[in-house]
This record gives sequence, C-alpha cells and structure tokens, in this order.
Amino acid sequence: MSAQLDQVLAQAANDPDVMETQEWLDALEAVIETEGPERAHYLMERMVDLARRRGAHIPFSSNTAYVNTIPAHLGEHCPGNLEYEERLRSWMRWNAMAMVVKTNRADGDLGGHISSFASLANMLGIGFNHFWHAPSESHGGDLLYIQGHSSPGIYARAYLEGRLTEEQMLNFRREVDGKGLSSYPHPKLMPHFWQFPTVSMGLGPLMAIYQARFLKYLHARGIADTAPRKVWTFCGDGEMDEPESMGAIGMAGREKLDNLVFVVNCNLQRLDGPVRGNGKIIQELEADFRGAGWNVVKVIWGGYWDELLSRDKEGILQRVMMETVDGEYQNYKAKDGAYVRKHFFGKHPKLLELVSKMSDDDIWRLNRGGHDPHKIYAAFKNAQEHKGQPTVLLVKTIKGFGMGKSGEARNTAHQTKKLDDQAIREMRDRFNIPIPDDKLAEIPFFKPSDDAPEMKYLQERRQALGGYLPQRRAKADEQLAVPDISAFQAVLDPTAEGREISTTQSYVRIITALLRDQSLGKRVVPILVDEARTFGMEGLFRQIGIFNQQGQLYEPVDKDQVMYYREDKAGQILQEGINEAGAMSSWIAAATSYSTNNRVMIPFYIFYSMFGLQRVGDLAWAAGDMRARGFLLGGTAGRTTLNGEGLQHEDGHSHVFAATIPNCVPYDPTFAHEVAVIIHDGLKRMVEKQEDVFYYITLMNENYAHPGLKPGTEQDILKGMYLLQEGDKNAKMRVQLMGSGTILREAIFAAELLRDDWGVAADVFSAPSFTLLARDGQETERWNLLHPTEAPRQSHVARMLQGSSGPVVATSDYMRLFAEQIRAYIPKGRNYKVLGTDGFGRSDSRAKLREFFEVNRYYVTVAALKALAEDGVIENSVVAQAIAKYGIDPNRPYPPTL
Repeated sequence: MSAQLDQVLAQAANDPDVMETQEWLDALEAVIETEGPERAHYLMERMVDLARRRGAHIPFSSNTAYVNTIPAHLGEHCPGNLEYEERLRSWMRWNAMAMVVKTNRADGDLGGHISSFASLANMLGIGFNHFWHAPSESHGGDLLYIQGHSSPGIYARAYLEGRLTEEQMLNFRREVDGKGLSSYPHPKLMPHFWQFPTVSMGLGPLMAIYQARFLKYLHARGIADTAPRKVWTFCGDGEMDEPESMGAIGMAGREKLDNLVFVVNCNLQRLDGPVRGNGKIIQELEADFRGAGWNVVKVIWGGYWDELLSRDKEGILQRVMMETVDGEYQNYKAKDGAYVRKHFFGKHPKLLELVSKMSDDDIWRLNRGGHDPHKIYAAFKNAQEHKGQPTVLLVKTIKGFGMGKSGEARNTAHQTKKLDDQAIREMRDRFNIPIPDDKLAEIPFFKPSDDAPEMKYLQERRQALGGYLPQRRAKADEQLAVPDISAFQAVLDPTAEGREISTTQSYVRIITALLRDQSLGKRVVPILVDEARTFGMEGLFRQIGIFNQQGQLYEPVDKDQVMYYREDKAGQILQEGINEAGAMSSWIAAATSYSTNNRVMIPFYIFYSMFGLQRVGDLAWAAGDMRARGFLLGGTAGRTTLNGEGLQHEDGHSHVFAATIPNCVPYDPTFAHEVAVIIHDGLKRMVEKQEDVFYYITLMNENYAHPGLKPGTEQDILKGMYLLQEGDKNAKMRVQLMGSGTILREAIFAAELLRDDWGVAADVFSAPSFTLLARDGQETERWNLLHPTEAPRQSHVARMLQGSSGPVVATSDYMRLFAEQIRAYIPKGRNYKVLGTDGFGRSDSRAKLREFFEVNRYYVTVAALKALAEDGVIENSVVAQAIAKYGIDPNRPYPPTL
C-alpha cells in the first residue's frame, strides 16, 4: 500500500471521536442530497470563516480532488447528433493525417503535425458545432486562438465545409506559388482565414487576455456591442510553462473577464517528453488559476469511468487517481488494458476487485474526459454561461489519439509526420474510414457528397451559428476621415524664441489635437506603462480618463491638482502599469480592431524605447503577422539622449530591430514638423487607405529649437531623407552630412565647424529613416537587376545626393549598422563614413556621452576631413591638426570594447 494511503488510514485511526466525525459527514451528505452542492459549499465557507475568526489555523487549499469538476449527474449531455459528429470528426482526423503524410512523402523536409489535433479533435468539434459564433448582424463573432500545431485539423474541417480545395490541401506548407496553406495560423499569409498567430507559444494566451479586456473597453465606451462575444483560447499544457502564458492571469481575474475562456489541452506531453512526469500538471494549473480568481473546470475522466467512481464508496479509487503521477498516466495509454489493470488498479486490492468483471479491452476503453463529447459539452456550457470570472478548462487528453503504436501517448508523437502503411491501415480501421485496401497506399482524402446527411449536418450547425470559423475580416466596413495636416499647425511652425521643446512634447501636442477631432478623437487609444508623467502626458488623465471597469472607488491623493489621477468606467487611456508585454498586447488588440471588431481604432503606445522592441520583439513580430495598424512610440530614444539612466535604459539598437519587421515603418525624426508629417502619413495610410502597416517612431526628451516645415519637403521626409540646409555653393571643398534623431544636431554644428575652422562647405541632410532608404535602395537595385535593357532607376539616396559633391558622413544615436544599411546606395565613387553608438550605454551628461561614443560634432568634423584627405582634397596633416584642436585622444579604447 502506498505511503499516501497509509497516511490517510493513520489520520482516521487518530480521530478522537469517530462517531462525531461521521455525524458531520452525514449532515453534509444530507445537505448535498437535498439542497445541492452550492448550498453545501456555502455552509462550508461560513464554517471555515468562523473558525478562522475564532483563531483556528485552517490553511487555504486551492486544489480539489483529481476528478471532474462537474459531477456526472449534473453535466448536460451534448444535444447534437453524436453519430454524425463522430463520423465527421473521424473524417477530419483522416484528412489531417493524409495532408501531412502526403506532404512529407513528397518532400520530407516540409514537416507538419498530426498528434496535437488528434488530441484536440473532440473539443474543436464540440466548439464548432455548438458554441462558436461567426460574425453576423446579431453577433460580433467569437474570437478563437487556436493551438498552432493543430492547424491540419482546422484545414481538414474547412475542406469538408467546402472552404478549401483538394489542390490547397495537397499544397500544405507550399505557399510560394500562392496555392498552398500556411504551416500554422498566420493572418499575414492567409488574410481571410486565420484570426491570430498562435504558434509562438505563450503569446496566444497573453494576447487573448488583453483581447478580452479590449472587448470590454469597446463596450464600456459605446463603440461596439461586445457583450455576447467570447474569446476562446486553446493552449497546450506544455505551453503553460512559457512565462507569457501565465503572466497575465492575475489581470484577467482582477478585471473579471467573464468573456474569456482558456482551454488547456492536458495531453501530459511536451515536444520531447512529459510535462510533469513526477507531478500532476492539472492540479498545478488548478491551483494557479483558482488562486488568480478564475473559474476552474477540470475535465479529467470520460463517461466510462462514471460507474466505477459511483461504486468507489471508500474513495480508494479517487485516492489512487490522486497519487498516480502524470508520467504513469502517459505510460498507461502507451501500453494496453492488461498493463493498466496491473499497474494502476493493482495499486490496491479493492481496485482489482472493482474491475474484476471487466475484460482488458473494457479497461482499455476507459476514456479520458477530453475524448468524451458529453463531458466536453458540459464544460463548454459552463464556460459559456459563467459570469463574473474568466474560465479555464483543464482537459485531459491523449497526444496522438488514434495514431496507434506510431505515436499515441509516446514521447515521439509530436515529431511523427510519416506513418508507415501498417499505421495508416490501423488508423483507417479504428475510425472506420471507407477507403478500400487497394487505395490505401495513395492515402486519398475522404469527402462524401454534399448531400450526405453528415455533410448537411455540418453545414446546418455552422449556419445556426452565423457562418464559418475561423474567418478574418481584411478591411473594416467603416470609413473615417483624417483631418488635414494643418490640424497639427502648432508643431509645423518654427518654435518661438526661447520656447525650446522636445519631440516628445511635439507628439503630445499632436495626440491632444487628434483627441479633439470629431472624426478620429474617440478612436484614439492612448496606451501607457506607468510612464505618463515621464512623457508629459499626465494632462490626459483628467481630460479623457483611465479605463477601469469599476470606475474610481477612492479619492486620488492628487485630487486637488489640475492633472489628478482619474479612473473611469468609460476612460479612454489604457494604463497597463509596469508591464510592457501587457501594453503591447493591448496595442495589438486595438491595432487589429478593424478586423476583429469592424471598428477602426488608432492605438498610440509610448514607452521607453529601450523597453520596447527589445523586450517585446516576439510580440512585435506577431503584430506584423496579424497585419496590425497603429503607432509605437519609442520615447527617450537613443544611446546618449537619456543621459542619466545608464546601460539598461539607453537604446542604440531598437531601429535595428524595427528594420527586421517587413511591414513596420520606422522613423527616427529630429524635429517636430517631421513627427507631424510622419504621424499624418500614418493616419492616411492606416485609417483612410487601410494599409496593413504599423509605424515605429522614436522620440527624444532633449529640448531644442525647431525650424518648422519647409513646404515641398513632405514626401522626401516620408521617404527617409531631405535637404535641411545648404552649404556655400561657391566653396571649393564640400562634404555632405547626414543625421537622424537628436544627433542630426551634432551634424548641424559640425557644418559650422567645417565652415569656420577649415573652409569646408557642408550640406546637411535630415535622414528620418535610414531603414526606409535601405528598403528603397533594395527595391531599386532589384528592379535594375531584372530590367537590364531599360534605363536604370535611381534610389532616393542617389537622387538626394545627385548634383552634390564630396564625401558623405552619416551619424545617429544608434549602432553603426543603422546607417550602414544605405552604403550600397551611395553614388559610386563617393566616400561614405558612418558614426554610431555601438556598445553598452553609460550614465553621464549628454555631451560626455556623445564624446565617449564618438558621435559629437568634433568627431563628425574629423570624419569629414578624413574623407576629404582620402579623396586627395586635403593633406592628412590637416586631419591630425583637427584631432589635436578638438582634444580627441587617438589612443583611447574604442567604446564597444569598454
């Protein structure tokens, strides 16, 4: 007998009054029988509360027994035609398998997954047939975050529905020619089908939580009726080890997101082995979610266990269920009924007696909850109807269900992509697929005629729920008007003398103007991570309020101030606390609202640039996949601008990250008018034209004068480079200086030094986007490569430098790699020097940091002179004179080595 059973029996033996204990238990049993479990639970809670108030130490337990949360007699049975549903599910299993295996027999390198859908099929079938609404006139549509590796099963269903062709199925993972199906859920690649990218594990659960909260936000603000809608999120139990999977469950509980359902597919396996071989993942997750305030529903045992559990009067079966670890449960399903009899029921003689009249086949048929449609239906109905809490369904399944010895419940299941002929035959027989032996080698897809009763049932169920899922809206139906750029006149004009501002302040003025706009004002979603005062945005607290479903239940400590902290049920600001991942998830929800809600929203998420793309790069990539539209603002940007904060705050590489996302449009503007032109262009492209791009704009906290917009330069600003100021046209020696962000000003000062100290004229170009210049250059180069007989095109960089002379020097507050992107597009024969802030940041004054990283006006001047010397225009001795004149130590170590 196990140590745990010995302990239980010992406790019973130590009971000082067995009869009194039995009386209490009998009384509780009577309450359950006559008044129901809810009344019994209430009485127990009252007694525990009283005991604690009287000084008794009663520890909290967030776990319940290792049985189904919904008892057999209380679970609603599935009302559908289960015979039809079982056949449809079997055909989908077969077609999913056929798609993957055929793909890998043709090309063994393409991959694919069978086992995840095999474990999920029952759950997905119940959801699609009975719960999940498509968008319709009466319902906004449920949102499905589908477990990424189960995509073959979703395609198999869509194939039976007539939404996908056999040609598409045969081109699974062959997308280049435009006929195939993407490996996983990718809205970028299948813009009318997939709603959300979920295969970067952990991101789906995190984004789903903030998606559910954003639905509440839209409803509270009267923008859309989202009350009937649910967000359903399918995760693997192994996926729950990702920090992002569990990182926001406290927020969901705190915000009472009863429109959110997590379905954790507990097949007990990761990719390479058990999730908790020595423990119980369902019990662990139950404690975590219950402690976070969720409604927890466990679906562990299928209906074939109900009779055994009802006969388990002494609770021995439940105790053995509890003491058996997941590694053992996985082993049971990889073996047979005889093994289960010996190793599970054999743990106690009374259990062997309990199953003595059952054959080994009967024991093998004892099913897990995730493969019982009635248990799943009851759990889904509970989740659909539960109020006041988010719900998590912990559903026990078998990975690779139906794959037999090739993969069922085995550590290799996830990697199984090529089944041999015997395994295919076994699968056909197990699921009664009507394919003859002589056709098995072809692994044909199976699809009955449209008038087959099962196929009619399939279509009827979806029509009853509004149409097909998953489906994605590519453009919103509504059209919003973007105001003329003159709405931002306050930052287009030169700054008044003595009124220096930062680009961050100019951004605040722009968003304030937008909030007042009749067309767009209500659609602006300001998103903050506890840094409003850092960015000078605290004035918005009182003006538009901070969204909180409870409103404000306290008087803020700063109520006597003009800009006090105001929370409101219909507040417009999303204040996420110190939580970049959560804020980015909120931004994604708003940035894809045109698709998920048919409402165009305009999110502006501002953050410390160092804590932006570096920290949430995976989410930013997912945003690209989701065709997000909105503005990301990297505040206090650059390696030398946030001068006092040091290594972990100073950003010199976010623009390198931004350049890796194809539909991210990144800018590093210097002046207020550039910020206005860029944001206005973003509004025109994302709101009016509904283009699937998003903007990353870096902002500085350094105050200086701004020259104002020179009419006619707008398009060059947007392309990434324009002439800011011209040097003396009659000078004999000329250079071209380029810069972005705050360091452009060092280039402006360097032009003065070159003119006054060395007689060199310098044209100064503002380069708000080296990345866009590089993309334009690549596109131009490709066009010229493929059109050899036509007149070659010019890149924008070449056009800007056309007619000028002398070497080109580029500098920024970012790594050299940032400006190095355009080296190939500098006109041939022109010397190109790049300065940048490679290495870790430091704390010091801006002047000292720019000297340290060798990007200040003196280094720009020396670089320009050195380039002239290399071109033979001046002597090297002149460069040496400049180095001495400006106090530069030529023997100091290079910053990245420090």
